[in-house]
Amino acid sequence: MLMKLMYALVGSLLCTGAYAQTIDSLDAIVVTAQKKEEKLQKIPVSVSAITSRQVIDYRLWNTKEITAIVPNLYSADPGDNRNVTSIRGITTTSYDPAVATYIDGVNQFGLDTYISQLSDIERIEVLRGPQGTLYGRNAMGGVINIITKQPGNHITGFAEANVGNYGQQRYAAGIRTPLIKNKLYLGVSGIYDRREGFYTNLYNNKDFDRQHSLSGNYYLKYIVNPRWSVTFNLKHLANRNNGTFPLVNGVEDALEHPFELNQNAVTEMVDNTFNTSLSVNHTGHAFNFSSQTAWQSNHRYYKDPIDGDFSPIDGVTIINDYGSKWNKVKVFTQEFRFTSPTAAASPLKWTAGTYLFIQNNPVKQTTHFGEDAELVGSPDKNYGLINTSTGKGFGIALYGEVNYALNKQWELIAGIRYDYEHKKQQVRGEYKPDASPDPIFDFQPDTSATAHFNAFSPKVGLLYHAAANNDLYVTYSRGYRAGGLTQLAADPSTPPLYAYKPEYSNNIELGSKNTFFNNKLRVNVALFYATITDAQVPTLVLPAAITITKNAGKLTSKGAEIELAALPVRGLEINYQAGFTDAEYKTLKVPQNGAEADLSGKKQLFTPDMTSMLALQYQFAVSRKPYIQLMARGEWQYLGEQYFDLANNIRQSPYNLLNTRTGIITRYVDLLFWARNIGNRKYISYAYDFGAVHLGNPETWGFTLRVKW
Repeated sequence: MLMKLMYALVGSLLCTGAYAQTIDSLDAIVVTAQKKEEKLQKIPVSVSAITSRQVIDYRLWNTKEITAIVPNLYSADPGDNRNVTSIRGITTTSYDPAVATYIDGVNQFGLDTYISQLSDIERIEVLRGPQGTLYGRNAMGGVINIITKQPGNHITGFAEANVGNYGQQRYAAGIRTPLIKNKLYLGVSGIYDRREGFYTNLYNNKDFDRQHSLSGNYYLKYIVNPRWSVTFNLKHLANRNNGTFPLVNGVEDALEHPFELNQNAVTEMVDNTFNTSLSVNHTGHAFNFSSQTAWQSNHRYYKDPIDGDFSPIDGVTIINDYGSKWNKVKVFTQEFRFTSPTAAASPLKWTAGTYLFIQNNPVKQTTHFGEDAELVGSPDKNYGLINTSTGKGFGIALYGEVNYALNKQWELIAGIRYDYEHKKQQVRGEYKPDASPDPIFDFQPDTSATAHFNAFSPKVGLLYHAAANNDLYVTYSRGYRAGGLTQLAADPSTPPLYAYKPEYSNNIELGSKNTFFNNKLRVNVALFYATITDAQVPTLVLPAAITITKNAGKLTSKGAEIELAALPVRGLEINYQAGFTDAEYKTLKVPQNGAEADLSGKKQLFTPDMTSMLALQYQFAVSRKPYIQLMARGEWQYLGEQYFDLANNIRQSPYNLLNTRTGIITRYVDLLFWARNIGNRKYISYAYDFGAVHLGNPETWGFTLRVKW
């Protein structure tokens, strides 16, 4: 009876259309990982490409969900939708990421300014390992390159509704259409997303971390002539979170009483992000040219004070609602890029360009100590420490990379990049009792400092075409992450404006890319070894929630990766990805309780020693006219042992997650059931080094109705 009802529903929505063939071979993927179009299997870089079809198959709604889909990648957030990502043991918890994210060619400058929601995606490319030559600063771990669907000469679109447990509602729609055929095109897509909280706040017995958001992506593309095109793009996100940072102090308490917390200061986070860009592209006989001009801004604040001690006491709260002038990050970027002609027969292929950024980051927040301040170690109570910090940055880079075919089998790769960066920061700290309308003295006088950094990032490699579908490569590259100036903390013993040095890495990679059986089997493997010197170690200083970064050690990371895709029989697709990482601090000395702790030999945080994802999907055509297919999909995800603090005291043992997706697929309408974390496994997804723990999402399930044309 249920099957008959589902057939009737789909049949009533169907329009007559051509039959869509069952997949007989793996997708021939073209990527822009090296800032020009190339076949995935022919470039000497470890790249994972997630196609638009796979984004839907994996049910990816957020960038953190690509964990383990890409070997040796782990991503999570503490509840505020700011994803901390690790690739091959290279990571950081500071707001200057170690893994760069690009969306439609625009560098998402920091954790504040990028939009992690995924909708109407053409492709996600993840480059593993340092990409300093072409991408520069903060790409030491790799690059996540997201490309959304752009408009063309045909009208295409979709509308999607998702409904699930925990009050999950997600509605997405998009349309791409020509306004003037062969000349002017429009693309529009948007998402409205909401859900109830996974956590319950025992303080008031209400849902905690209830969220809703509205985002949009808009394109206007103009073809000037066959060689010139101009594209304007605007993206925005308005996110509201009632109960940001659902954290519990202590691993044992978090796991014994899952998804329960007790916080007295409850507020709504207002988080508005606005990104816009203008792209100019030229295709020529001598070279190709592109210009990418972008503006990004993010204003994030809490309507009321937010809990700073994660408990029911009136100890510490954080206040940061000081109007639109403060806590609004603004970034301007400009990139000019030249590449060799795509169709040129020359053995020399090259890319060259320049990149510039200007950043402004005015921060003002108060650490307020309440009636119970003595319980958090404060000698006084009912007062606030007001921290004001104005950070400005400027940087410019020049880069170039060449691929030269020595003969039909051997190809040489070489590249270099020069980065220069200047930073200035001005700070002031004020003491304000609750009884006084104004601050009564400065605990940190108004002062400022500047610092500048520069680096060369070389790359050399060799590519060997062993056969038509079998390639071997070896590369050496140097990674670079910019230095900076420390913020002002509420603790007077922590000096502000301390300049920490850049972080560098030396990396060797050996890889092999292979396809077999008429593109029905693809196997890619890679081995890597990296050393990181002057490792930047961020420490969260409480109660002000300020991150202090220092150069504290040397890290080595080594491991292996495999990616396998196969079509063993008609309709059955198998994808398997696995990564092994051994990332360890050879030297690491950090301040601890007024002394220096030697943490040499400890494992890197946010780095599972193994990631694994096995996905099996089977589709069976039950009707050709009208076209109807049944599909069933299962996913097994395994994450190995990992730590969340430098001392390796907060440990998550290995665990498995199971996901499924099943339903009916037609030419115009899909009706699907999905479930994630089947079995409701409890595990730590994020934790701070002081012991506050955030659990991974519980079992979620729902239905998807998708209409496409």
